[in-house]
Order: sequence, then structure tokens, then C-alpha cells
Amino acid sequence: MQRDSWQIIRDRLAGDIASGKLAPGARLPTEPELCAAFGAGRHSVRRAVSALAVEGKLRVEQGRGTFVEAAPLITYQIGRRTRFRQNLLEQGIAPTGEHLSAKIIPAPARVAQALGLAEETLVHRILRRSFADGVPINLGMAFHEAALFPDLGARRATGTSVTEIYRDHGITDYFRKRTTIFTRRPEPDEARLLSQHVDHPVMVLTKTDVTADGRAIGYSEAVWAGDRVQFSIDTLDDPDPSPSSQG
Repeated sequence: MQRDSWQIIRDRLAGDIASGKLAPGARLPTEPELCAAFGAGRHSVRRAVSALAVEGKLRVEQGRGTFVEAAPLITYQIGRRTRFRQNLLEQGIAPTGEHLSAKIIPAPARVAQALGLAEETLVHRILRRSFADGVPINLGMAFHEAALFPDLGARRATGTSVTEIYRDHGITDYFRKRTTIFTRRPEPDEARLLSQHVDHPVMVLTKTDVTADGRAIGYSEAVWAGDRVQFSIDTLDDPDPSPSSQG
């Protein structure tokens, strides 16, 4: 069966990526340059690039161009004491974060239920973007009771870790009570912030942090770039009883 022009372009580019001719992080030629190189029209080039972006081989950054995906595949350990920074450092990956917004809002029903609060109780809503070796890997939305942690919004904006804030409020250790994972298509803004194609799925994790006596102190929802992470769920208790210093 004869392949369409866009399929030929897709397969040629995929081959160049696999062979290393197009290295991770390399910027693709411009659309007119690709059209000239393949003797094809814009429609075929766009369709080929879009297909590779959906597969996670290319990353389209608005206003900058199209790049070969360079993100490391992260194995993210989920256990009783899951800490983002520690997870990445143990794999030799540099973790960084970007503060996007901090607001105090009435708790939505799902948040109130997770935290054991009455609906409309005031909570912090913190939005952050996390990076691995400079590549965006997740968008996090975290909720904490405003009365319990009055300084949390301002301190998170300066980069203070949740673990440190908890500790300063007398909570020396905490645990992940429950994690749920599901997939969906990203919202346009999510795809843009994660530098991924809008048709490439994301994984959504929700979790609840609790103290040693079971009191819920934090609830969060994180949207992860689906092709940049795999999750490993620990089924045994953390063998190290000492609290982690990582947030």
C-alpha cells in the first residue's frame, strides 16, 4: 500500500530521531525548510509534525519552534513519604519549580471532603509548575486550610517547601494517605504550560497528606506530562522511620 506524503515525512523524521541524527533538544528546521527538503506541501509537513508531537517525539513551543523531545523518563516513586525533590535528585535529575499563583478561596466540595472541612471553609489554592532538568513535567494545584497555615501562600511564592512549612507549624512528619491516578486530554493551557501537544494525554494524580494521627492537612491535584514519567507504587511501609527533609 502506497503511503501518503505526510507518513513518509513522519517516518523519515522519526528515523532521524531514533538514529540520533536529530538529537534530543535539537530544533527542527522551519516549516518552509521542511517543505523544501521533502518536496511536500505545508499540510503534509504539519500533519507529520503533529503526529510525532502526539507520539511524544517532538515538542512544539509556541513562538519558539519545534524541538526533539529531550525530557528524561522519570520513574516517580509513590509511597507513604513521597517527596518530589527527593524523587528526582535520587535519579540524578535537577528538580526546579515555578510559582504561578496563590489565592485564598472557599473550599470546593471535593477539597472540603478530602480535608474534612465544612464546604466554603477558606483554603489556600497554590498553582505551581515543576521541571526536571529544565523540562516541564507537571502542573500542581494544592489546597491547605488557611486558618491552619496562614503564611503558606506567601511562603510557597518564595519557594519554601511544603515540608518546611509543615515543620514550622509543628508537623514534623506527614504521609500520603491516598493516591488516585487517571488519564485525560489536557486543557489547552495545560498543554501549553507542559510544552506538549494538546492531543497527547496527561496523567492526573490526586493525593491527600495526613499527619501521623490521620489528620488531613493537604490535598493536591497534579497534571503530569504523560510521556515523561512512569509511576512506581510502593506497597510496603517506608522502612526509614525518620521524616524526609525534602519537600
